[in-house]
Amino acid sequence: MSVKKLPALLLAAALLAGMAPALGQETAPGLAKYVFFFIGDGMSNPQTTAAQYYNGTMENRESEAPVSKGLSFTGFPVVGLQLTPDATSFAPDSAATATAMATGQKTTSGTVNYLPDEETPLVTITQYAWEAGMKIGVVTSVSLDHATPAVQYARASHRSDYYDIALQGLSNGLLTFLGGGGFRQPEGRRQDKRNLLDIARENGWRIVNDNQGIRAISAASGPTLAIVPDLAGGNAMQYEVDRLAIINGGGDSLSLAEMTRAAIRALEEGEEGFFLMVEGGKIDWAAHANDVLTMIHEVNALDAAVSEALEFARIHPDETLIVVTGDHETGGLSLGYALTGYDVRMELLRRQSMSFEAFDRVVAELRRKEAGFDEVLRAITQNFGLTEDSDRSLRLTGREMKQLQDAYAMNLLPSDERDYGDEEKISYGDYQPLSVTVVRILARKAGLNFSTFAHTGLTLPVYAYGAGSGHFSGLYDNTEIFRHFMAAMGLSPRE
Repeated sequence: MSVKKLPALLLAAALLAGMAPALGQETAPGLAKYVFFFIGDGMSNPQTTAAQYYNGTMENRESEAPVSKGLSFTGFPVVGLQLTPDATSFAPDSAATATAMATGQKTTSGTVNYLPDEETPLVTITQYAWEAGMKIGVVTSVSLDHATPAVQYARASHRSDYYDIALQGLSNGLLTFLGGGGFRQPEGRRQDKRNLLDIARENGWRIVNDNQGIRAISAASGPTLAIVPDLAGGNAMQYEVDRLAIINGGGDSLSLAEMTRAAIRALEEGEEGFFLMVEGGKIDWAAHANDVLTMIHEVNALDAAVSEALEFARIHPDETLIVVTGDHETGGLSLGYALTGYDVRMELLRRQSMSFEAFDRVVAELRRKEAGFDEVLRAITQNFGLTEDSDRSLRLTGREMKQLQDAYAMNLLPSDERDYGDEEKISYGDYQPLSVTVVRILARKAGLNFSTFAHTGLTLPVYAYGAGSGHFSGLYDNTEIFRHFMAAMGLSPRE
């Protein structure tokens, strides 16, 4: 029976069934003592909507009507909207947008906590909170020196100054907890740079690099640097879809939620409270690669981390503030594709078993063996469900087969011999040609489409819950988020 033929009331009921209930009161009494700031890098309405539709579909496979399942934060009683332009562009980067939210000032893309002159330093929410006696924590699924976490503890004229950024975080005394991925440049670019872990130890950090140790972190641990032992590409945590595969295969791999839980334990006994920023950084990375299923799993990973904050808020209901937002949108994702009309079939995405990054390794092995295209196609079918057989929903068209063959031919060439014209740049971006082609074809089969490999200028929802959450309602520039946090915590910026 077609969805269009379902009675209107049945359809409405199915859609509403997955909506998250509103949580608690709009503004709890008193000031925010325990502050959680969740940033989904690259996350706007398209990313959260895709996750809600996919999750609802997977849990209601027998339903003939579309069913959405709300995320933990989509039911927050306060919702606002933020505009994200930086000092020079409507399509900003993470350094500029994180700086705007943390300091209340605009800067240029690539700049961390300086005005556009790259000389005038800016003061962050975390600095004000620390001066007020609060403990400061930073958790991220990407490397600890990446732009969004860097804004919480460092200044840099350019976000790629990874070593100097990390050095500031490990030596300036601001942080009590820093956890997630590793460092991009642990030794620096020059031989005279000392290893960051040695510097951390000299500055009183306890370094924890095993799953059992991270799960045992407590307030007694002191300043703690927690790095997952199974680092993936870019010295980041595992993509959630790949982490789940490790777990399902009997292995062990820490989630963003577990790292958030460790941070809470490390921070919660401070008399003046804490400020904890948690970044779901790989939402952005997956969206850059146009890998929609991997992106959805990253949204779910952030959602699980938010649930840890909600558990804490139930113990401290009048003193906890939780804010969830993005820094910019990535990928220009649309739910709807020209060749599928009004049909969006989220269930097709479940055939994907790994991230584009994991498939890069599969392709590298195929290339090493100089495998023929028949073997390549078997690998695609095994890991993504795309096939030349009779399954019409995932059957490859002649045009799609040609796209895959061309992409694999490009993969067989050394990187410096790949001649990219405009068509190849639009098709592959900076990614391995075959992997990105596969994930884009699967997304379009499901009725989703990305318009770019870059960032966009979409407005972003801001979800708030708890003490001081009322400050975050309305439509405002991203610089206002700084002022909203300051008001919620009862802090005043220096003139």
